[in-house]
Amino acid sequence: MESINWSKLSFGYMKTDYNVRTHFSDGKWSELKLETSEFVDIHMAASCLHYGQEAFEGMKAFKGKDNKIRLFRMRENALRLQHSCRGIMMEELPVEIFEEAVIKAVKANERFVPPYESGAALYIRPLLFGTSAQVGVAPSKEYTFIVFVTPVGPYFKEGFKPTPMAIMREYDRAAPLGTGTYKVGGNYAASMYSGVKASKMGYSSVVYLDAKEKKYIDECGPANFFGIKDNTYITPKSPSILPSITNKSLIQLAKDIGLKVERRPVPVEELATFEEAGACGTAAVISPILKIDDLSENKTYQISKDGEAGPISKKLYDKLRAIQYGDEEDVHGWVTILD
Repeated sequence: MESINWSKLSFGYMKTDYNVRTHFSDGKWSELKLETSEFVDIHMAASCLHYGQEAFEGMKAFKGKDNKIRLFRMRENALRLQHSCRGIMMEELPVEIFEEAVIKAVKANERFVPPYESGAALYIRPLLFGTSAQVGVAPSKEYTFIVFVTPVGPYFKEGFKPTPMAIMREYDRAAPLGTGTYKVGGNYAASMYSGVKASKMGYSSVVYLDAKEKKYIDECGPANFFGIKDNTYITPKSPSILPSITNKSLIQLAKDIGLKVERRPVPVEELATFEEAGACGTAAVISPILKIDDLSENKTYQISKDGEAGPISKKLYDKLRAIQYGDEEDVHGWVTILD
């Protein structure tokens, strides 16, 4: 392990020792098994390959200064996976199996958990997909659940620095009453074309507007949007937004530090009034926004005036990370400490 330079890790895949698997068939889930193979043997007619019956989660494990490993809001991830399963007609994985599998995977790969203050974390990817062979469009009868882990560095190489984002009105991430609220692969596939295009133009992410009217802010690529003004934390309310666990946590922390919170439709013109804004999610916690260019309207909304993250965003970011690493009291019971 001496060969790993923790401070230089990218947000990418690295082989670890084990993954954890269970299979659903004949109405029941099998016992959890540790596997060393990185590959999955599935039928060429599996429903996940043809009809998108696949859902996943993203979470992290952190090592505190006491050298104990901490998992952040694991139960919320388990419940969100169940929400996704209901949305695309997959067998729901019991919360207890989810939690046991995550803990088993992290403990089996404990040597890959980056040390405290290294700037890295152990990324955890729970993945559920339909495996029964069929050519008709119908829910699978069999499923596989896998948890694999990999050490990662910051999602954005800039770290906690504001980056530019762009509104691309000609693209949608999800249909108004479609699968946007579920964490399924199809939503990410739908955002890849515009995401790559934005990246080539120098933007870190696409800010999507609501697909129905193109009037309101929906999401920032793979993350939720928030804006801050007048001592208020404002985040969009929409039926096509993924319910971010990070955003849910920031909302609570915003209340804790005395901010008002509003979850409501956010008109695109309101961007001009925000003192701070950011994208939030598991990968980066908060990605502050420098500016948002509305490309087809030839308009720029300058968020950060000095090129730095705003004071409230910084305070929320530091507070959440302190809880994750055990440096601040976990008053809301969000952290699971492994023995």
